Amino acid sequence: MRLGVLDVGSNTVHLLVVDAHRGAHPTPMHSEKTVMRLVERIDAGDELDKKAADELVLAVAEARDAARRLGCEEIMAFATSAIRDAVNAGEVLARVAEETGIELRVLTGEQEARLTFLAVRRWFGWSAGRLLVLDIGGGSLEVAMGVDEEPDLAESLPLGAGRLTRTRFDHDPPTRSEVVSTTVWLGDQLGELADHVAALGTPDRVVATSKTFRSLARLTGAAPSSAGPRVSRVLTHSGLRQLISFISRMSSDDLAQLEGVSTSRAHQLVAGALVAESTMRALSLESLEICPWALREGVILQRLDHSDGTDQTALLTGRRRDG
Repeated sequence: MRLGVLDVGSNTVHLLVVDAHRGAHPTPMHSEKTVMRLVERIDAGDELDKKAADELVLAVAEARDAARRLGCEEIMAFATSAIRDAVNAGEVLARVAEETGIELRVLTGEQEARLTFLAVRRWFGWSAGRLLVLDIGGGSLEVAMGVDEEPDLAESLPLGAGRLTRTRFDHDPPTRSEVVSTTVWLGDQLGELADHVAALGTPDRVVATSKTFRSLARLTGAAPSSAGPRVSRVLTHSGLRQLISFISRMSSDDLAQLEGVSTSRAHQLVAGALVAESTMRALSLESLEICPWALREGVILQRLDHSDGTDQTALLTGRRRDG
C-alpha cells in the first residue's frame, strides 16, 4: 500500500510518502517539507501565533493535496512538541481539521521516544542487544532504552535545539557566557535522566537519530548523505567537543555554508550541539552511531504491524475526508 506520513514538527511540516506492506522494508517514494519553525513562534502567553496557525493550515492542505496526487491510500498525520506545548493547541487542531479534513494527532513525548526506538530497533535488529536511543528535535530531547521493541525507558525533556536557541541565546553567534551558562544548566537538567539510564545497566549499542545528530556527525567527518543510508556513521564525544569550540564562534549565516547544515536549521546548530554534548557527557558516552530511521519510520512500522485493520494503538490515522 502507499502511505503518506505527515509530520508537523517543531521545525518543518514534512510529508513522506512510502510504498510498504507488512513485513517489508518501507520504500520512500516522495518527500517534501515546508519550513515553519513552530517552536520559535510560541508567544509570551505560550500560544502559537495567528500567522503561524494560518501558515500551518496552508501547509497541511498542500501536503494533503500532494499525498492525494501521489495516490496515498491513507495519511497518517501527527504533531509533536511545538503543538503539544501550545496552550491554544486545541483551537489550532480544530481549525486544521475543519479547513483541511486532516486530523492531527498530538504525540506525547513518551510516544515519540517509543516510536523512534521501534524504528531504531528494526533498523539494527535484535543482535544490537540493549539499545540506548537519543533524538534531538526542535522542541525536545527524547531518550529510550531497552532490549525489546518496547523500551524499558522512554523519556522526553524540553531540551530541543530550537527551544534552547529561543530561550537561552540573545546573540548570533552566542556569547561565551551564554554557551557556558547553557552548558552548566543542561548538566543540571540531565542529572535525573542519567540516574534513570544508569539504573538499567550498560547499553550494548548507543544510537542517535534526527537531523541535528546527522549534521553534527557530518561536520565531524561522517560520510555525506549521498553515500547512502547504510554507510556506518559515528559521532564521538571528543570530536563533538572540538566542533563546538569551532561553530560556537560562527554566525548562523556562516554555519549555513557548511556542508551538511541546512539554511533553515543553521541558527539552531550550536544549541543542538550543546544538548548533544551535554547528554553524552551526562550519560558517559564516548561515541554513538547514527541511524537513518527515526520517528516517521516508527509511525509507518507500527501502522504496518497492525495492518489487519484493528486499531490496537489509537494512533495517528488522519484518514482522508472529502473537502
